[in-house]
This record gives sequence, structure tokens and C-alpha cells, in this order.
Amino acid sequence: MTKLLHLLFVLGTTWVFAQAQPQPTILSERERARVVDDILEDRFTNLLPQLMRREGIDMWVIISREYNEDPVLKTMLPSTWLSARRRTIMVFFDTGKEPSADAPGSVEKLAIARYDVGNLLKGAWDIDVRPNQWDALVDIIQKRSPKKIGLNISRNYGHADGLSHTEYDEFMAKLPADFQKRIVPAERLAVGWLETRTAKELAIYPLICRLSHQIVQEGLSEQVIQPGVTTTDDVVWWFRQRITELGLDTWFHPTVDVQRADDKKFDHLRTFAKRPSGEVIMPGDLLHVDFGITYLRLNTDQQQHAYVLRPGETEVPMAIQNAFQQGNRLQDILTERFQAGKSGNQLLKEALEQAQKEGIKGTIYSHPIGVHGHAAGPTIGLWDQQKGVPGPGDYPLFANTAYSIELNAAVEIPEWKKTVRIMLEEDGTFDGQRFQYIDGRQTEIYTIPRKLGYVK
Repeated sequence: MTKLLHLLFVLGTTWVFAQAQPQPTILSERERARVVDDILEDRFTNLLPQLMRREGIDMWVIISREYNEDPVLKTMLPSTWLSARRRTIMVFFDTGKEPSADAPGSVEKLAIARYDVGNLLKGAWDIDVRPNQWDALVDIIQKRSPKKIGLNISRNYGHADGLSHTEYDEFMAKLPADFQKRIVPAERLAVGWLETRTAKELAIYPLICRLSHQIVQEGLSEQVIQPGVTTTDDVVWWFRQRITELGLDTWFHPTVDVQRADDKKFDHLRTFAKRPSGEVIMPGDLLHVDFGITYLRLNTDQQQHAYVLRPGETEVPMAIQNAFQQGNRLQDILTERFQAGKSGNQLLKEALEQAQKEGIKGTIYSHPIGVHGHAAGPTIGLWDQQKGVPGPGDYPLFANTAYSIELNAAVEIPEWKKTVRIMLEEDGTFDGQRFQYIDGRQTEIYTIPRKLGYVK
């Protein structure tokens, strides 16, 4: 049976164990490239001018060398470029003109390179005229005379700190003193580029999250787990193998851990970094998985739970169900407070205060998601920083951004004589007015085995 199911997946048949729903289409490499390039062109044409004007930067210079790419530059490469080439320099200059039918883009897009970068950045280095690449860059700057030149330098975000020390030194050695005075950090511009999701991206994100959810549900089922035999490591590597079989990728190694009626207490480091390897999954275990995929340059990050039924049990014990409801309520407490302009630290403080009023022992460590898993934008707590996160926690919420609502609620289980943590994570978007989950969220704990329709 297992071989048959594997064959059905390979052939693209619509078998899904948990929901009997068709699997979302997984595009061929060629079709993926078309989608990626279409989205990138739309972002350059329609999003970039808005962000540059919002941040008051009329020239953005991004410099990288092959295999040491600036994180922002990597998101700007066409689908057929898997890395920078030699030294790749991108220049974006706001001409100040309003977009029109003849010229939809108000930002000039140049590559200080011997050739065009895909179809979107025009090569602007004539080596016969200026043999030195830096001289070619300085010539572009002098001819356009920008008021502010943004460079990717940032204390708060590694994503926006991609300019290497060597490249900075060489550039500044060539740049005339008058233009050196116009250099500014492009941190907020870079974060804005990375965190903002366009209409085209929001149209494809639900199916990406659905794919991820369906893989999680299959992994947390009897199709993968045989209690008393299967280990947590077995399930982890099943997830990795399934990702590979489907032609997808991931941005982190999955984790699978158990909580059970024993004398071991919850510890964040034990759960996420120092887990015992190869624990055998047994009846009565509360399973937790942390899982995500990468597809069409967007990422998911999801944490869900399953309970292994004991002999004679047909439902998750009520105490654990009630604990799970506290986790869902903590999610609501946080997302109900999303408001444009609020900082991550404000959200964290307000949510924790309300949780305390409701008697919920919560820990919140939510983060933006998109082209990176732990993405740029407002940090809403860290598991070991519940008083706020200076820097990235002070950054405000903007519209058209995406977040992983990651948190846990600590709840006493009398039958177990211990506290368990309901650790949840689901992806959602904020449109400037409200937050909504991209593909819903888990509201009930899965059972292993699943209940069949005819069983009473």
C-alpha cells in the first residue's frame, strides 16, 4: 500500500490522507521560472517606486560578489540567475516622473555589468570606455546626481546589512567626497522591499500554505507513524524526504518532539535545539511538529499537534483539548491587536497583558515571513525576550505584510501532574486593517490514528 501511495504522489494524483482534498498544483521548473519573473517585474515596476519615495531615497545601490550575495540582491535576481556573477552592482534611480502608459516604471533600473541582468536590469558598463567597474558606477552617479544614495547597511537586520566591508571600502575610495556626504543607510527601504507582499504574491501564497499544511497532516498520521515503533527522528526525515519527492525545498530542518505523562519538564532549548534524538512515539503522547517549505520564493512556517490515542480512547483527553483552546485564544489575543503603525514591541506588551488578565500563561515569539522564513519586519517577541526586542521590535507594522504567529500557552494537565506547552505557529497576512490566516489554522488536535467515519 505504501508503494502505491508513493506512486500516486509521483504521478501527481490527488491523494490526500487527512482531508480527501486535491493536492495543489506543483508547477514544473519552467513554469516556476515564469511565475517568479512575472512577480519580480511587477515588484520592480509597481512596488519599488512607492518604497523609494516613502523612504526618501532617490538612488539605491546594491553591490555583491558571486557566492557572497546581499540578501536583498538575491531576491532581485531573475529565475535563471542562481547567484551573482563576478561583482554584480544594481542601481535603482527614481527619475521623479509619474508613471504613464508609455513609461510604467518611474525608477531606472541599471546593472553595472557587461550584460543585462535578465530582462529587467539593463547593463550599463562599457568596458571599452571605462575599464574599471567602480569608475562606471561613479559615472552613473555623477550624471544623475541623486540627493540620497542608499546602501545596505543595518544594525538591526542582517537582511538589510548585505554590503561587505571590502566592497564598501572600494566603493568609497572611488566616490567623490561630495557624493560621500549623500550616503544614507537603506535599512528601511530594504526591509520594505523584503516584507511587502504584492497582489500577485498574495494570490499564490494560499496554495503554498495549503501544500505545507497537507504535508504536516500526512506526517502526523498513521500513514507515517506506528506507535511503539516509529521514532521522532523517523518522522523528521520523512518530512525531509516528502519535500524532496514533491520537488519542493525547505529553509530549515523540521523538528518533531513529544510531551507525555512523565517527570520531564518543558524547556525551550530542549524542544528546539537540544532534543533527545530518536524518541519512540507511544500511545498517550502529545506530538508537536515545526515544519516549513519554500516554493516560488515564498516560505511557510507552521507548528501543529497530534495526539496518539491509547487503547480504548476515541478522543483527545478533555484536559488536553482545553489546553489547546488556550493556545488558540492566545493567537486571537495577538492578532486582534494588529494595527498599522504599531511596533512589534507594542503588540507584544498589549497581548501579554491581555493574556495575563485572562489567566493564560503565554510566551509570544512571532515574526514576519515571506522571501525569508525569519524575515525582515517587526519582531513580536523572542522566546527569551518577553519584555521587548530593541531595534527590530521597534519597527512598525505596514500593510500588505505577512507573519508567522508563533507562540505557546503553558497549561497544567492534572492527569499528567505537569504543565504542557501548546506550541502553535500559523502564517497570515495583514492588509492594513485586519489580520487573517493564509490557509486557516489548526483548531483541533489531530488523532493518531484518525477517526474513521463509520467508527462510533
